[in-house]
Amino acid sequence: KCVCSRNYVSQYLSREGADCLSAAKSQGKLYNKKKCDSAERHFVNKCGAERNLDDVPDYYQMGPGTLKIPNSLFKNNRDKICKRLADAGVTENSVIFLKGGVQEQQYDTDRDIEFQQESYFMYLFGVMEADFYGALDVDSKSSILFMPRLPDSYAVWMGELKTPEYFKKRYSVDHVFYIDEMKDQLEKLNPSQLLLMNGVNSDSKASFDTPTFEGIENFKVNTDILYDHLAECRVIKSDEEIEVMRYVNRISGEAHKEVMKMMKPGHMEYEGEATFKHYSYMKGGMRFVGYTCICASGENNAVLHYGHAGEPNDKLVKDGDLLLFDMGSEYAGYTADVTLSYPANGKFTEKQKFVYQTCLDANLKVQSELKPGVSWTDMHRLAEEVIIKKFMEKGLLHNGTLEDMKKAHLGAIFMPHGLGHLIGLDVHDVGGYLPGKPDRVLEPGIKYRLRLCVDTTA
Repeated sequence: KCVCSRNYVSQYLSREGADCLSAAKSQGKLYNKKKCDSAERHFVNKCGAERNLDDVPDYYQMGPGTLKIPNSLFKNNRDKICKRLADAGVTENSVIFLKGGVQEQQYDTDRDIEFQQESYFMYLFGVMEADFYGALDVDSKSSILFMPRLPDSYAVWMGELKTPEYFKKRYSVDHVFYIDEMKDQLEKLNPSQLLLMNGVNSDSKASFDTPTFEGIENFKVNTDILYDHLAECRVIKSDEEIEVMRYVNRISGEAHKEVMKMMKPGHMEYEGEATFKHYSYMKGGMRFVGYTCICASGENNAVLHYGHAGEPNDKLVKDGDLLLFDMGSEYAGYTADVTLSYPANGKFTEKQKFVYQTCLDANLKVQSELKPGVSWTDMHRLAEEVIIKKFMEKGLLHNGTLEDMKKAHLGAIFMPHGLGHLIGLDVHDVGGYLPGKPDRVLEPGIKYRLRLCVDTTA
């Protein structure tokens, strides 16, 4: 008698059924291999085959009440890079070739690290799954996805085996093939060149992982132009992208309000992080945050990137502490970056009020001066100037004029970071130092602190 006979056919795609079969094999017990294997093939073959493609969404939405993102957002991004390359005079019949993010395991274990898509691939295709490749014909704007050919066992452990037809509908691309068909399909395109990503991120200094595949040596490749052009496309957001970013920021703001309601002396800093993540996921469908949550209290406020493994938001919040909570949610890859400062007990001390008001005055002054044609570096200097003036008026800085203190770069002591940064699919988004834009300012006090150095006409 088959030990899996407790309705194995209906149990097969559940963990219970799979574990039953695994246990039977490991214990050397008899089971009806023919019957079980037949059931396996039956259900694996049914996975995806009977799915009505009319039911496949052509948009991204995490759940009811969350933002629906149409595939047109990514289609428009593809059209944007094609037009930009055509305007730049790229060789006819060029094909963009990108590699998506790879599913990785934690160190030497078989534990999957929670996957998040590589940002450039997300920008052009909106694909949520790992281990895809993509191609885009610059002239025709025809788009292709290459998907992994997964084993039958995937259906047991991971879920439905989706078909190329599914992904074609889901992501609104022109064609979908398996990766093992990739070389042949690219050869059919007969491209004059494959445009590949190759560049260095100006924030991380990390090099982009230029894609390759077996047989790429049969193609002419160009790694000189795509990176900079695609990064430039990401700098200026479309209306659809801005709508996503508004949604992410709204949910992040609401999550911060929930934290403010509960955070009082006697709580741990990490309770603020937990509350923020819970609200963002529960109300906004936001599974990820855009960066490590910074939930600093008291003297921890002075640590710019507090909250890491060595300082994991683990301080007890005390009466009289000022809180600085810097957290942003993420949805479909797009992230927010929201920082709030407020007293844990609800009442500012005079010193706290002065520091808060000084920062606010600097912020508002920059906003009042920011307009097309203004240098971002000058705006950074303006913020420092406001801070120095306020500190002089308070008697905290003396024995010198404002110009003396600016020349001594005292502003860098109180604002040891840049004025701000670009944001989008990465919290420190690409585009800070692209070709044709101003180089980094290397003067003391500013050197290496600005994440971008552009004028606001860019």
